[in-house]
Amino acid sequence: MHLLLIGSGGREHAMVWKLAQSDSVTRISVAPGNPGMQQESKVATVDIAVNDSTALLDFAENESVHLTIVGPEVPLVAGIVNRFEEAGQRIFGPTSAAAQLEGSKAFAKDFMARHAIPTAAYATFTEAGPAIDWIRQRGAPIVIKADGLAAGKGVVVAQSIDEACEAVRTMLAGQFGQAGSQVVIEEFLAGEEASFIAVVSGRQCIPLATSQDHKARDDGDSGPNTGGMGAYSPAPVVTDAVHSHVVADILQPTIDALADDGMPFTGFLYVGLMIDQHGLANVVEYNVRLGDPETQPLMLRMRSELLPLLDHAVNGTLPDATVEWHPGSAIGIVVAAGEYPAGSSKGELITGIEQAEAHGNKVFHAGTRIENDQLVTAGGRVLCVTAVGENLAEAKRAAETSASCIRWKGCRYRRDIGHRAITRLTS
Repeated sequence: MHLLLIGSGGREHAMVWKLAQSDSVTRISVAPGNPGMQQESKVATVDIAVNDSTALLDFAENESVHLTIVGPEVPLVAGIVNRFEEAGQRIFGPTSAAAQLEGSKAFAKDFMARHAIPTAAYATFTEAGPAIDWIRQRGAPIVIKADGLAAGKGVVVAQSIDEACEAVRTMLAGQFGQAGSQVVIEEFLAGEEASFIAVVSGRQCIPLATSQDHKARDDGDSGPNTGGMGAYSPAPVVTDAVHSHVVADILQPTIDALADDGMPFTGFLYVGLMIDQHGLANVVEYNVRLGDPETQPLMLRMRSELLPLLDHAVNGTLPDATVEWHPGSAIGIVVAAGEYPAGSSKGELITGIEQAEAHGNKVFHAGTRIENDQLVTAGGRVLCVTAVGENLAEAKRAAETSASCIRWKGCRYRRDIGHRAITRLTS
């Protein structure tokens, strides 16, 4: 069985690593992939960009691909699923209409307001003056978001009115290009964040194991916002009661509303949550694909095969699928460029991956390339070091041991990933 996976990041490396474990899979093509994926069994990279839907469709048709799986959000928002379905090709992911949940934060907020899905109060602006007036009326802290896709960096949690006003001016002035031509301003919600991801097929869904990522660059959840510096699973803030509440009051109403609005959803639906001290959850954001870096520890914990789950979703038989998880914990620690998120690292020699994996842990590639037959950096988030253990503290120690083996000029990683969970579990 031949699969096509679209993407090149750490999320896609973890997915292809898991998919290759299925005996029924004989070949996996990844477009465009990365050097780490080339080391996995059954895997070959294909030099096709993620947004070249014509070439991707031609490849799927000519190479007898059983299923195409879309990793990143950009081709989903651009409508690659529509192209494939119109051509009769099996593909896992939402249509462009449903992908607006991630493609436009204004669309997502209006959708939630229309369907009474709990989320923060908000307003949308295209001009700085009215936006600043609204900020001054509301006060700080307050959250400023670029409306469109900004690679996980278009969010500022402003602690002062001046910081919020500057964020608005900067975004509307073109910091994120067209993605920032409109901004969404939200009230600040106190609580603890969690990632709630489900496989969805129309009105049916199967929640995956819970997880939590760390967006701030530095220890203590300080420093600039990033695309994610690490993640772990499960997230103990999602108790059994919170889990039931999220499914009943957020997840199921979301997928039912999408179907009612004429854009039924198939794919991974990521619901970013803020959970308050009373266990009540609000939606912070929707993503229409797996999270990164949440995918890396999730794939490490998944004991059942991934492919049958995706096949059932595409076939409309999701209730027949089963998912099994390692009973312990898994963690992923991102090793990033020193300049990240303001800049990236390119061309620096990477060493220590073999030593890191000699400890029995797995290193997933995100921003790497081969140059003069050597592995070098090619991005902001370069690697994700993952480990699984009987508990989170054990997994964290193992991952940090491996992360300490990895070197390049200016590399950095957080040493407190999972600190909220460990505090919660030991207090």
